[in-house]
Amino acid sequence: MTIYGYFRCSTNLQDEERQIRALKDAKVDFINGDKITGTSNFNSRPELSKLLKKMDSGSVLVISELSRLSRSFLGMVNEISVLLERGIQIRTLDGRLDTTAMPKEITMLIVSILGYAASQELQQIKSRTAEGRSVALSRGVKFGAKRKYTKEQALLVCEMRSQGKGWGTIAKSMNFTVAKCRRIVDLEVAL
Repeated sequence: MTIYGYFRCSTNLQDEERQIRALKDAKVDFINGDKITGTSNFNSRPELSKLLKKMDSGSVLVISELSRLSRSFLGMVNEISVLLERGIQIRTLDGRLDTTAMPKEITMLIVSILGYAASQELQQIKSRTAEGRSVALSRGVKFGAKRKYTKEQALLVCEMRSQGKGWGTIAKSMNFTVAKCRRIVDLEVAL
């Protein structure tokens, strides 16, 4: 029986070290992981796909918690069901699921409950994020990347465009991309 470990972090800003250490402590044979949102489907996770291709009947998939596989209720239930049909067992390090020690019916009941909880937690995260963003906007906080050009450069781009110069000519003279020049003009016109 080969034991495989999988970790997932939602963004590049999150640190996977905690999950990797826990998987190593659990004595897994192979560890793969992705940095991708929990609402993504299994097919869009390259490292999970590689891991699942290696696994055969009797293999065990170890994860820190079930939400590492999915934060979508239906996604979690469907994917766990597919894994069980392939004969792959699943064990979480938080102790909430161990398919090697329970019948499939109980497993699917637990997965349904945990899937629902993960889905609700995701909705709460989205709600709190939207509330925080709304408050920040009301305080005048600006979101998005900082401009990578000066006000003078923006004025020069707009001036050249008003003189009838082409996007390619402007971009080349400013050492910008055409898309960046278009965005600058669009932003300056909107102001």
